[in-house]
Parts: sequence; structure tokens; C-alpha cells
Amino acid sequence: MPKVIFDKKNVLVTGGAGFIGSHLCDELLREAKVICVDNFSSGSETNIDHLLSNPNFIFINHDLSYPLDLEAIPEIKKFKVAFQGIQEVYHLACPMSTKHFVDNRLATLLANSYATKNALDIAVKYGAKFLHFSSSVVYGPRLEGNEKIKETYIGAVDPLSDRSSYDEGKRFSESLVANYRQIYNIDAKIIRVFRTYGPRMPLNDEQMIPDFIANALDGKDLVIFGNEDFSSSFCYVEDVIDGALKMMSSSLTGPVNIGSDEDVRISEIAKIIIEETAASSKITYGEQKIFMSELPLPDIFVAKNELAWMPVVTLKNGLKKTIFDLQAKRQMKGLGIN
Repeated sequence: MPKVIFDKKNVLVTGGAGFIGSHLCDELLREAKVICVDNFSSGSETNIDHLLSNPNFIFINHDLSYPLDLEAIPEIKKFKVAFQGIQEVYHLACPMSTKHFVDNRLATLLANSYATKNALDIAVKYGAKFLHFSSSVVYGPRLEGNEKIKETYIGAVDPLSDRSSYDEGKRFSESLVANYRQIYNIDAKIIRVFRTYGPRMPLNDEQMIPDFIANALDGKDLVIFGNEDFSSSFCYVEDVIDGALKMMSSSLTGPVNIGSDEDVRISEIAKIIIEETAASSKITYGEQKIFMSELPLPDIFVAKNELAWMPVVTLKNGLKKTIFDLQAKRQMKGLGIN
């Protein structure tokens, strides 16, 4: 039976203490009550500290590879979940650490299987709309000629590769979502998110943009894990959140590509960061990392025409905002504020 919404809709965000998830929580709190679930496998409490005092926000420390009974949690009673239910589920829970990728392989497999199933079971129980954050990795490596990838491309992923726990895991999680939609007739959607950057990216995690900024501020060299031709696309986190919200409110089920379709050399990003920080740093090159490969560029025709969405934050402005955030964090740490 339809649930009565008392004042605001109840929204569940899995992986809500992560880089993208915490920004999503910020935006959702404008119009909803948010239940954030995370186990800090790669997220951080500092990403949601500013939300903990908000009466419309509840944080649950839980590993979603185990089932979650929301109604058994005392703190959630104030949201009247037993009567109102959950209206929307945003599923982002998955370890995202580049530096600790190898150590997190089993947790990544469980996140892409058990955790996705348990999140879907919550959506089935409450008849909630469901949005799965998948990834561009489902397409595999770039095509010859750097052709932009449409959602209809079935991809070419090695299920036995060193990074299969994430790449093949994301493909399996999409299959779970699609089959749950057909079996249980739930409104389950998929977006494929391409490389994203912005404030709250983790430091010292072998992710180039935040490490570039930290090194530039310290006057150290900026190390590119690849050669001078290494390039990728980068979408600012606020644009990704906007795409996700538009997808959730649409009639589409997806998958839909959400990302920037502009190819940028990593060396150009490094140059902008050096310029914006007035650093004396130099650009050097190192061995390519397992989780730092050249991914395909998205064809965003569907997002533009069906969701009226496209990236609007320029790379330079996005990098300025990211630099400002990191500088502020460093100043707070210097004052002894965590």
C-alpha cells in the first residue's frame, strides 16, 4: 500500500560518507530526510561531520555486505520508517581507494554483489526508487581512435584481470539491478559515472589530482603515473550529483553515461595546478598504477537529450574549488583541528 509521507521523503544513501556520496547527502538534505550508511572502508567521517547535527540526517555505521534492518535501529524511529517507508535509495557503497585497491579486492567483490543485493532488497521491501552508481569501467579500455562510448556498447572486460574485482564486479552489479527490476517490478535505474573530481577527494591515496595539489602546495614534484600522452576526462562532483538527481526524477532506467566527454592530458591538469598554486614544482613521470588506466570517453547524447544534463563547471574553475578545499583542510590541521 502507498506510504504516507509525513513531511519530507526518506532517502537512503549507501556509501554516503564517501567522496561523491557525501556531496549527494548535502544536496538531498535540501528536501529530504537522509539515512547515510557507510563502514568507512574508503569514506571518511570528516566528509559528513558537518551533517551530524542536522535533525534530518542519520548516520549508520554498517557493512552493507550484511543485511540491514532499518526498523531495528533505534535512531531511525524518528523518521517513522515503519509507517512512511523509504522513498529513494541511492547505492554508492563500494571501496574506492586507489592505494589500497589490492587489499580491498574481496571487500570490493562483496560490495558489488552482497551489498548491491541488500540495498536492492531494501528498495523491494519499501517499494522505493533505486539508483545504482555504476562506473565507466564496465566498458573496458579505450577503443582505437578514442571513439566516444555509447550506452549500447557491451564492453570488453577481462573477468580474470588484476582489477576484475572492480571492473567485472560493476558489470555484475548492473546485472543484479536489471534483474531485480524485472523480477520485482521496482523502479531501478543505473548511471555509469566517469572520472570525477572535486573537494573531499582523499589525500595520499595515489589519486593524481589531490596528490598533485598537495605536492604543489609543498613545492614537491607532481608525479604522473604514466607517460606524457596519458589523458582522461574529468567531471566536477557537483555536475555528477546534478546528473544523478535528474536521473532519479526521470522515467529512464538507463544505463546513462554521466561524465565529461572532453579528453584532457594529465600533464595539462598538472600545469593548471602549478599555475593556480604559484608552485615551483616540476612535472615528472612514474610507473602506471593498476587502477590508473586510460578509460574511454562517454557519449553523453542520452543525458543531454533525455535528462537535459551536461557538465557546466569548467576544468579550471573546478580545480580552483578543489585547491581551495585542500588548502582549508591543511590550515585546519595546522591549527590542530581534525
